[in-house]
Amino acid sequence: MDKLVIGERPFRSRLIVGTGKYKDFEQTRAAIDAGGAEIVTVAIRRTNIGQSAGEPSLLDYVPPSQFTLLPNTAGCYTARDAVRTLRLARELLDGHDLVKLEVLGDPETLYPNVIETLSAAETLVKEGFKVMVYTSDDPIVAKQLEDAGCVAIMPLASLIGSGMGILNPWNLQIIIDNADVPVVVDAGVGTASDAAIAMELGCDAVLMNTAIAAAQDPVLMASAMRKAIEAGREAYLAGRMPKKSYRAAPSSPTAGIIGPSEAGDKAA
Repeated sequence: MDKLVIGERPFRSRLIVGTGKYKDFEQTRAAIDAGGAEIVTVAIRRTNIGQSAGEPSLLDYVPPSQFTLLPNTAGCYTARDAVRTLRLARELLDGHDLVKLEVLGDPETLYPNVIETLSAAETLVKEGFKVMVYTSDDPIVAKQLEDAGCVAIMPLASLIGSGMGILNPWNLQIIIDNADVPVVVDAGVGTASDAAIAMELGCDAVLMNTAIAAAQDPVLMASAMRKAIEAGREAYLAGRMPKKSYRAAPSSPTAGIIGPSEAGDKAA
């Protein structure tokens, strides 16, 4: 299958996963393996990757030698806090520059504050970060973030953790059609069919956490997501048949078929 390229780095898997909400780090690693993810997001404010000495570290289960870690700014509500958090991540991860930026607008909906997001993106790009950015499904804002130098645009499908799926496929399609960088659906995916739809629209990848971690069997759900994304990507590349709402069309060709009267004549 064709590869996903983000910031000039190729990846085989188009499933990006988070590391929160699992019962322990062992389950986290098992789900990552089942999903085949190569890029793994880490909430710097909530997950220990070395900043809390003496406590279990995610890096013992998801080492940077095997996965591409994607530090994110979950829990940040201002551009200043987001920039400071990613500077810390770069220090903890020895100069790591691929990051996920999200600046939230409020703690209830977790909807992105696009004004603060754009401000933080401009600062981070100037400092040499390769920014994958969580944003609304506003096509204008998405293009502004791309123009600011972000290496991937990550519009929400629906609210974080809602599991509501893709509520506005039309806006997503506009973003996809006008983007010159990868478009990654981030937030709102609830089950495998949501991931497949995102890929069929032409998204380059899907990022999810709650849809897997909150499933009754996270490891099995991760496996389902892997298959859905692969199937959705293949369907997109294959090109679906045109929709025809005005009439039915037989699956088998009818030209040259002998009609009932002809069959009777030939039998005579």
